[in-house]
Amino acid sequence: MSGESDAIVAGAARRARGYRWVICGLLFAATAINYIDRQMIGVLKPLLQSDLGWSEGQYADIVFWFQAAYALGYIGMGRFMDFAGARFGYAAAFAFWTLAHVAHGLVHSVAQFAMVRFALGLGESGNFPAGLKAVAEWFPQRERALAIGIFNAGANVGAIVTPLLIPAVALAYGWRFAFVATGLLSIVWLVAWIAIYRAPEKHDRVSAEELALIRSDPEPSVERLPWRRLFAVRETWAYAVPKFLTDPIWWMFLFWLPDFLGRRYGLDLRSFGPPLVVIYVLSDAGSVIGGWASSRMIKAGLTPNRARKFTMLACAVAVLPIVTVQYVDSLWVAVLLIGLATAGHQAFSANLLTLPSDIFPRAAVGSVVGIGGTAGAIGGMLIAKFIGYVLDVSGSYALVFAVAGGAYFVALAALHLLSPRLIPVNPGATPPPLIEDRP
Repeated sequence: MSGESDAIVAGAARRARGYRWVICGLLFAATAINYIDRQMIGVLKPLLQSDLGWSEGQYADIVFWFQAAYALGYIGMGRFMDFAGARFGYAAAFAFWTLAHVAHGLVHSVAQFAMVRFALGLGESGNFPAGLKAVAEWFPQRERALAIGIFNAGANVGAIVTPLLIPAVALAYGWRFAFVATGLLSIVWLVAWIAIYRAPEKHDRVSAEELALIRSDPEPSVERLPWRRLFAVRETWAYAVPKFLTDPIWWMFLFWLPDFLGRRYGLDLRSFGPPLVVIYVLSDAGSVIGGWASSRMIKAGLTPNRARKFTMLACAVAVLPIVTVQYVDSLWVAVLLIGLATAGHQAFSANLLTLPSDIFPRAAVGSVVGIGGTAGAIGGMLIAKFIGYVLDVSGSYALVFAVAGGAYFVALAALHLLSPRLIPVNPGATPPPLIEDRP
């Protein structure tokens, strides 16, 4: 019987190019919009500081409150996605953050800007819990890292579009119009999501062969998933601790990279677009290659544990040269070093983001992603205050890049110590897996 089942799955893998990749495309587009909305503050920082009179500390505070909301929202959003499902949950989060994004064009003070950034953080915290839950619903384990790498690449597309499009719009029509116009245009995605997304079993575009492929992994039965069980499972922390250590590095790139290029190389709103495009194109490549590499290793016979961790080690090595970038005089050498680091981050992240769906049953994925996302956002809050202090005191990014260079090795070590074999767990089990002596 097992041989017959394996033959069905193998045949499905050959025949089913599949509607699941349309779903992946929607997730990619939503993530691109998500990052356009959040990165606009970094790109428009010189204009906003001039218009609203921000200091470096006040800018750091605004980023801090976005991160605080992201931390609060992430853990709640993860639970909400498990309760509401990806279709309705994603639509609700997207609508909320779009309204908050449009509201940026209506504010007139630092305090008001912090308030709308807080609302944006609450809404945007739903993006990855919903997206990862959708991937867990639509993709078998062997394809998840690639699917996550593709939809996570939307972050880099958003980061590429922002410096190319937003400065021109803001300089021509004002920064307020830029927020309102981009928010209204993104409603197109919301309509498409509601019209297209269904669970695979309920979707009339999914063939029996593709459904067999999607459901080819064994799924443990879980009746109830109380919070205390999830927090007691060490695999939850194997995901959350690396998120705490590495997410802040991405936030640093997102919110402070235009400022670094301006301070170190004299670029401004009109000239930092091309360097940022190169950096985020490299990031895009890293996201897809990182997901492809571990998926390829699994198909070649490696365990998910070895495939994920070997790939993540290579990513940590790729990030390390960032420690020298403060001392590089050539703009384009610096761009390549930063691009290598952001590619390493995205490849590392593509594999880290697969772990909840690798280890936990689908009913728990959103909640575990929420816990990890909250940990990452708390790290983002801390690094915002850290960078604001460092820049006010020294005006140099050297210490910031030194922290970035070592973070991924520490994160991978923590992951391996907490989950040496990435064994799938059932958080509904008794006793909690934290106190089991698993080999």
